[in-house]
Amino acid sequence: MAQTIEVGTLFIKDGTHLPESLLIESDPYLKGWSRVKNLSCSALDRKLTEVGWAFFFMAGEVTAMAFGSNSEKTIRRAVGNVIANMKSGRFNCLEISRIEAKSFLGLPYVTVGGHPRHVQESVYLFQAKTISEMTPAKLVAISQAA
Repeated sequence: MAQTIEVGTLFIKDGTHLPESLLIESDPYLKGWSRVKNLSCSALDRKLTEVGWAFFFMAGEVTAMAFGSNSEKTIRRAVGNVIANMKSGRFNCLEISRIEAKSFLGLPYVTVGGHPRHVQESVYLFQAKTISEMTPAKLVAISQAA
């Protein structure tokens, strides 16, 4: 069955720690990532807030493109490229914000844009305990990625 990807589609990294009371229906999409079927980003945010969890939104859009016609296969490749282009492997969700089909000199391509998102129990994106355990080189890498 084809999995339609559109603006607002949410992907979650497999193995993401979630509240026990939150039931998410998902379909495997790419290796290590699943497409959330039953919740929009705003609905997930509301449910997480109700149980005291945080759902972070990163303002910078990550984009990628894939050559091919405007088909699910081409969009899947572009989504995979967006996930690969996310600057930090620490983010466990991706919200699709843009899908554009274009052509250049007759060659069709699809551009996909998305915002990294992150689900966690704490309201602090990088907890002090985690930062204190990091090496200076890792701290510099995180500050440059932001």
